[in-house]
Amino acid sequence: MTVLTVGDVIAERTVHLTREALVRYAGASGDFNPIHYRDDVATEVGLPGVLAHGMLTMGVAVETLVPWLGDAGRILEYGVRFTRPVVVDAREGADLTVSAKIGALEEGVARIDLTVTFGETTVLGKAQVRVRLDE
Repeated sequence: MTVLTVGDVIAERTVHLTREALVRYAGASGDFNPIHYRDDVATEVGLPGVLAHGMLTMGVAVETLVPWLGDAGRILEYGVRFTRPVVVDAREGADLTVSAKIGALEEGVARIDLTVTFGETTVLGKAQVRVRLDE
């Protein structure tokens, strides 16, 4: 494995979410809360529009690491704070940008810090993944 240094960016990508993706995720997860697919319900409860599922956002973010890791089984721990919603427009969808960088290195383990943005807004706070490094 390449020598790693704190601050190294190890993966980046942008993922386009559509309303169709939200419906598919609802079916896979069983989360059919209408705020994830109905504008009228989202508006009635005071939201700015239909929101992506938090767990979908979390999954998109951590999956960014898999090509670099080579094996998702190397993920030891993953946690985030949800700070802002991802509003998925009916026509335009929403683009999530994910950047992963080395936050800390310990013996055989790296902490990867994920920055996840929707436009200029960070949507996940303290998104950190602990991964086992190759020995």
